[in-house]
Amino acid sequence: MKPQRLLVVSLLLIALVAVIVLWFAPRLSRTPTLSGYVEGEALYLSTPIAGRVDQVLVQRGDRVTAGQRLFVVDPVQLEAQRDEAGAELSTAQAQASDARKGQRPVELAIFDANVAAAEASARDAAANLRRVRPLVEKGVFAKARLDDAQSTYDAAEAQVRAAHRQRQAAALGSREDQIRAADSRVRQTDAALVAANARLSDGAPLAPVAARVEDVFFQSGEWASANQAVVALLPDDKVKLRFFVPERQINAYRPGALVTFTCDGCQDGMTAKVTYISPRPEFTPPVIYSREARDRLVYLVEAKPSVLLNPGQPVDVQPLGPVQ
Repeated sequence: MKPQRLLVVSLLLIALVAVIVLWFAPRLSRTPTLSGYVEGEALYLSTPIAGRVDQVLVQRGDRVTAGQRLFVVDPVQLEAQRDEAGAELSTAQAQASDARKGQRPVELAIFDANVAAAEASARDAAANLRRVRPLVEKGVFAKARLDDAQSTYDAAEAQVRAAHRQRQAAALGSREDQIRAADSRVRQTDAALVAANARLSDGAPLAPVAARVEDVFFQSGEWASANQAVVALLPDDKVKLRFFVPERQINAYRPGALVTFTCDGCQDGMTAKVTYISPRPEFTPPVIYSREARDRLVYLVEAKPSVLLNPGQPVDVQPLGPVQ
């Protein structure tokens, strides 16, 4: 009986060892990973003006490129404001140009005629003075006659000088202060036109970056308040991995380091570049729950993946540092 008993004990020991091996083998062979998930930061597009949504040019799930128009809020009023500002600018520019010009040719012709008349009077006065002077010297006329002729000539010469100066002044533009005021008016109306164009652009936003349309909150014909989101975008560069590194391994992580990760249904060999490491530790958050990770002090790490993923996907990240 003794050999049989030994055989039974041996078989029991072998079975026990096999159970232990089968129990611990998966845990010994399993590669430890860090738990995480894909996070996306949405970009909410709105307008600073209230109005009726005239067009919605995208749908939920669409891909958009940078510079693509997303929606249009009623542009009629904004276009009218832009046209009004443009008309005011044209008026101000015309006034500034006119301020630098003299009077019209017809008006200048009147001054030319005045100059010609003054010169003719001066010639007559000069001729009369030349006739009177020798007669006075001969005693035919009294000296008072010469004085009158001289006064008439001097007055005629003064009229000629005055007519010339009036003609020169008529050819000049406005005073410098008036010209500066006209230029300031041009700058003012130009700024108003720029502002009107900016408001018109704000009423029809463009996608700032390549992105996916996460949601559309309004349809054509609905009224949107100022600064109320109409479309939500999920930019490609705002999709990232968020995973949690145990306190003993955090020193192995630096911004710019590459980590490899896997997810269900994803291709092999995916990598992500570390972009952020939290300076404060925390206990494993409830969203990341596993028997191995619970109640462990961890640090949040964010990384930019090399492929486009969907927010909410759980991922397993291969640790950089030694596993404790």
